[in-house]
Amino acid sequence: MGNLIKVLTRDIDHNAAHFFLDFENAQPTESEKEIYNQVNVVLKDAEGILEDLQSYRGAGHEIREAIQHPADEKLQEKAWGAVVPLVGKLKKFYEFSQRLGPCSITTSTAATSLLLTYVHAVTPFKCSLAPVHPWMTNPAIQNDFSYYRRTLSRMRINNVPAEGENEVNNELANRMSLFYAEATPMLKTLSDATTKFVSENKNLPIENTTDCLSTMASVCRVMLETPEYRSRFTNEETVSFCLRVMVGVIILYDHVHPVGAFAKTSKIDMKGCIKVLKDQPPNSVEGLLNALRYTTKHLNDETTSKQIKSMLQ
Repeated sequence: MGNLIKVLTRDIDHNAAHFFLDFENAQPTESEKEIYNQVNVVLKDAEGILEDLQSYRGAGHEIREAIQHPADEKLQEKAWGAVVPLVGKLKKFYEFSQRLGPCSITTSTAATSLLLTYVHAVTPFKCSLAPVHPWMTNPAIQNDFSYYRRTLSRMRINNVPAEGENEVNNELANRMSLFYAEATPMLKTLSDATTKFVSENKNLPIENTTDCLSTMASVCRVMLETPEYRSRFTNEETVSFCLRVMVGVIILYDHVHPVGAFAKTSKIDMKGCIKVLKDQPPNSVEGLLNALRYTTKHLNDETTSKQIKSMLQ
């Protein structure tokens, strides 16, 4: 895989069109297995986390009833009883994100291989970077946690014992609150971890990381827009997988690279990537387009062309 990056980065626009990566049958080499196993320990939990996120319904009804009838103790207890186990789930999501951060650092250090994509390729497709979407469309997550914190604060003031406080104490609640304030918390965690790694390891050329990310974005784009390559996919989920990987590495690149992914000097063909997204059925990519709109760092810079900004409006 390292040799692939070396070849492609010499002339990415010319060479990317001549490579097809078989994501459906990807396996780590002997030299990659140690890091692969480390990352896979974390990602094996991804499917369950995603299913819990997608099925999250919240305690909206109980909370509204409690707010509308503040003197009704039974309704207050009912709302609290509904929210506490949900906050336990939110804690689980948050803790998973903290485990993901070191994974992105691990894969950044292995700049000779696109190990993150290898791992995604052998993980159930719907797990790969898919947590872009639920937070953006499910206000119940933020509402439940806000109600929990308000109620917990009120209980402390009134010296009322609070079930669930031992599980999510005030310090942890503050960190979780910042986490859930993001539009796409999981991707933000990966971006922050990668950015931190680059800034703290100035002895390693930043190109080790950015070339890896731009190469994967280009390869995914070419495979999606080239009928010959796309026809080789035997699993219909591979298209969705490639789209998510493409968007994920664009976001990481935009946070790590000094001028970002949208500048003219960027090694990522942003117009081509956006066009590939817009060529898909709208309902299948709106979450990914929103991720580019709201979680990138440089989209609204003056150096970003009006055409690119217009494409993402």
